[in-house]
Amino acid sequence: MAPEGMVHALSEIRRVLSPDGILIDLRPLADNWPVEVVSLREVRRTGRVLDLPAQTGGDVASNEAMQEVQRRGWFTAEEQQSFPFMYTWDTPSEMEEFVNDEWQDFIDLDDETKRATRAAWAVADADSRVRIRMNVWIARCRKADWPFQDASRQSAPQKGEL
Repeated sequence: MAPEGMVHALSEIRRVLSPDGILIDLRPLADNWPVEVVSLREVRRTGRVLDLPAQTGGDVASNEAMQEVQRRGWFTAEEQQSFPFMYTWDTPSEMEEFVNDEWQDFIDLDDETKRATRAAWAVADADSRVRIRMNVWIARCRKADWPFQDASRQSAPQKGEL
């Protein structure tokens, strides 16, 4: 989605959000997430995912949209940080199937990462699992409390406002 469409969506959120309401911006960040084989004894990095244009473009568009609505004074960022989030599978083939079925437009696995992950898992401890460790962004933004010309009718940006 283009930043303009996201700004429109954020405008609608702002319109229906209660005064002094909170918007939570929660999304994975494109960062060529590491692929790992993990057990109680060790963590072995076997490669990284490949970020596809839809993933990196989505990050850029989201960042631009949030900056725009803050510039317009619609929301004020109060707290923001990133944190790790792990997706875990029992086998490399389960991971590959999930990536192909659920994330095919956003990330990919190169052949070397697939091979290294299968090889590391094949000789790993019995409790070993495969995981992708992603980085997730979370920000708490408060609906701005300043008067608009007609706050009750404030809606999506009009052409030329962007």
